[in-house]
Amino acid sequence: MNELKGKWSLVTGASSGMGKDFATILAEKGSSLILVARREERLRELQQKLQGQHGVQVEVVGMDLSIKDAPQVLYYLVNEMGHTVDILINNAGYGLFGAFVELPWERQRNMLELDIITLVHMTKVFIKDMVARNSGYILQISSIGAYQPSPTYAAYAAAKSFVLNFGEALNYELRNTNVKVSVLSPGATATEFFQVSGQKPPLAARLTMMQSRKVAEIGIKTMLKGRMSKVAGFQNSFMAWSNRFAPRRLSAAIANWWMEGDKK
Repeated sequence: MNELKGKWSLVTGASSGMGKDFATILAEKGSSLILVARREERLRELQQKLQGQHGVQVEVVGMDLSIKDAPQVLYYLVNEMGHTVDILINNAGYGLFGAFVELPWERQRNMLELDIITLVHMTKVFIKDMVARNSGYILQISSIGAYQPSPTYAAYAAAKSFVLNFGEALNYELRNTNVKVSVLSPGATATEFFQVSGQKPPLAARLTMMQSRKVAEIGIKTMLKGRMSKVAGFQNSFMAWSNRFAPRRLSAAIANWWMEGDKK
C-alpha cells in the first residue's frame, strides 16, 4: 500500500466526488498530496482526515481554475512550496443539462474553459517537468459522452470528446518515454454531477449508476499501468464499443433517449 511513497500527486476538483476519492486512494498508496478546488473549507477537512489516517503530507490550494492563467499561477505556487508533481489528476470539470440554445452563454463558456482550456493548460505546465525527468503520470477525466453526440449535453459531451482524443494522442506521443498519459471515461456516477448540471438523474442513469470510489479505483489502476484509455464499468464499455457500429443520427437519438430527463 506504500507503492507511491515519496511521490507527490496533484488532484484538481478534490473537494468532492471522484476528486475526493482519487485523493483518498493516492493517500492510501502513500502519496503526498496537493489538493486544489474552489471550496477550500472542504479541502481543509479532507486534509485533516488524510493526514491523520495515512500520515501523508497534504497541501491545500483554494483556487478557481477556470480563471485565465490559473494553472500557471498554480504551477508557480507548487514550485514555491518546493514540491515536484509526479502525478497529475485533471479531475476538475462539470456539465450542463439542457437545450444548447437555452443555456446561458456565461455558464457554457465557464464550463468549456474548465473542461478544455484549464485541462490542457494544466497538462502543459506540469508535463514539461515530467518529460525532463522522464517520469510521471497524468490522468485526464473524460466521459462516456465522449463516444457519441449527446443532445441536451451537446457542448459538454463535445468537450469530453476533445479530452479523450487529446489524452490518447499524448499517450502515443510519449510512447518512448516514462511519462504516461491516460484517459478515464466514467458513465453515470454517484457524485454531485447531476445536481450541478441541473438535471434530475434519468432512469437509465439511476439503473447504471456506479459508486464514485469504484470509478476512481479503475482510474488509478489504468493510470499506473500506463494504459491509453479506459471506460469505467462493463455496461459503459459495451455501450461505447457498440456505438461505433450505429449510424451517427441513430447514435444521437439513442444518447438523447438514454439521458432524457427533467430539469431540477
